[in-house]
Order: sequence, then structure tokens, then C-alpha cells
Amino acid sequence: MSEHASVPLKTRIDAHVIIGGKYHDMDTPRLELLKLLGEHPEIRSTVACDYSGLERLEQCRFLITYTVDVIPTPEQTRQLEDWLKAGGKWLALHGTNSILAFTEEGLVDAPEDTTGVMKLLGTQFKAHPPIGPFEVEVIKPDHEFTRGIGKFEIVDELYIMDIKSDIDILMQTTFEGEATGFTQSQWDKTTVPILYTRDIGEGQIVYNALGHCRGHYDLPGMVDFYPHKEMCAWNYDVYYDLLRRTIAWAMRP
Repeated sequence: MSEHASVPLKTRIDAHVIIGGKYHDMDTPRLELLKLLGEHPEIRSTVACDYSGLERLEQCRFLITYTVDVIPTPEQTRQLEDWLKAGGKWLALHGTNSILAFTEEGLVDAPEDTTGVMKLLGTQFKAHPPIGPFEVEVIKPDHEFTRGIGKFEIVDELYIMDIKSDIDILMQTTFEGEATGFTQSQWDKTTVPILYTRDIGEGQIVYNALGHCRGHYDLPGMVDFYPHKEMCAWNYDVYYDLLRRTIAWAMRP
């Protein structure tokens, strides 16, 4: 008998990864996510920088997105929704729910979505305060994504969001104060989802709002050399734990 005969054969799993956008280091999340996927040799991935080519999803069990100010067209949104309804799984990270525009005064605005993707995702980014520490509360401690994880503090870019659809919040924080540089700058005390799920037909979205990343060369036309590299959640074991748990969920039929 071959020494490998008792090793169970694994079934290939296809995944699609979309990483791209503005004002962030996209190379680090791309590399780190592919390394995490590479822990599972049965996962075969394709990588894109926008939502073109979504016919690829027909072969994929799951989708991962890490984007900033990159959104699908209305037709691409319908493709995503149909795929989810049929059982697709979408891990959306950090700025996936962002649309950005600058006013004449130089403030950052978050204009309302006209494609339907924010309603599909369940939230839309509106502003963030300066990067700093905040406490994340686990409110569904028995969920597979959160089990065994207690309250923790993290330094990251806190994405304040409008909730557009029903979501199931697993982790959250609160914010009250000023989001400097945004048109919506003053915020009364508000609950901020950090990790949530949203069911779409037979499929599901998992949104993890953590994961800001900026290197020295990620603000072209604005700052030639950004002096303070920002790794935020990518410096924390708990973030990698959450990503690994979500990938394990996404791999299941």
C-alpha cells in the first residue's frame, strides 16, 4: 500500500480576490491575504483590482474584497447579488463600502450610492476620526468567528458607517467626537459595527471593517513621501485570527 493512500483527497476550491483603490497600501493586504489563502493548497485564487470579470465567480466558492472608492456598476452589483443568492460567500474588508469625493473646500465627502451595492453590503462608510486606539466589544461570543475572543483594544482607522440593510453585528465599538476633514465631522455617540454578517438568499456576506494600511508611497499627487507607515490591524494577531476563521468558513460547501 502506498504511504499516501490513507491521506484523504481534498477537493479544489476556487476563490476570487479584488484588491484596489485609493489612499491605501494595497500591496500589503494583497500579499497577506494570498499568504493566508496559501495555507490551504486546495484553494486556487485569481486576483483583480476592480469588479470587472465577475463571470469568474461562477467557478468560485468565495470572494474577498479589500477596496477603497472602488465600487461595482449596477449590472455588476446584480451579478454579485445573484451569485450570493445562489450560495456565494463574500468576505468584505475595510473600505469595501466606501465612496469618496472631495469638496471645493478640500473636505472628504461620502456621497450616496446609486449602484445598490451599499444596500447589498448592508452599510456605507461615512467618515473616520484620526487613527488611534479604540476598544472592540464582542457582542455575539458564541459565534464561530468570535468564540474565545474577548474584548480587545486595537489601533486602526475607525470606519463610521450608515446601516443600509439588516445586519447581524458580532463585534462593535462606539464613537463620539470629531472626524477631522470630513463633511460629516461631528458625531454624537454612535454604535460602529466592526464585524457583522448579512444573509443574502443561500449566501452570506461577512464584513470586517478593520485593516487600514498605508505605506510611504500611497498618496501620489498629494504627498510624494508619507512619513509614517500605518499597518494598524495588520500588526495584531487577533486580526489574523479573524481572517483565518472567516476563510475556514468560506471554504465550507
